Amino acid sequence: MSKRDLKKYLQELDKRQLEEQIIELYEKFSPIKTYYDFVFNPKEDTLLKESKLKISNEYFPARTSGKPRRPKMRRSVAQKYIKHFILLGVDPFIISDLMLYSIEIAQTFSAEKTVKSELFYKSMFNSYEQAIIFMIANGITEDFKTRIIAINKETVYQKWYNAPEFNAIIERFEY
Repeated sequence: MSKRDLKKYLQELDKRQLEEQIIELYEKFSPIKTYYDFVFNPKEDTLLKESKLKISNEYFPARTSGKPRRPKMRRSVAQKYIKHFILLGVDPFIISDLMLYSIEIAQTFSAEKTVKSELFYKSMFNSYEQAIIFMIANGITEDFKTRIIAINKETVYQKWYNAPEFNAIIERFEY
């Protein structure tokens, strides 16, 4: 069904029928429930804290029953939250904060433990590039300039093999 057909169909319904359909959708589909729950009670700060905790647990997992757990270091966890925030229409400043946080926590981890996986460094570069593209699109790079530069400097300090690629991004924006 096209958007035009949907509009035509909705115009044929009276208010009560529309309300019934929206309530049915709310009860039936969890993404719709999540959306309406967010719209009427955003709690962006709580969402951000929960997301940061989950992301940090990927690198610094909490101990369970006295045994240390292995870090999973999955970039996909951060990407899932970022995508969710974008779909909900969360403030771009909060999304940018989360994007940079996911890289910063990974850098904190790699400063403590040597990471041998080339894929780790490539995925961090992809995250960095995506974050900067997102900030440019929303006109907020200046607000995050300090953190953007700090991430770049940390790649050089930690001698990441792809530090020149991070640096090339910075040079394009003449920070």
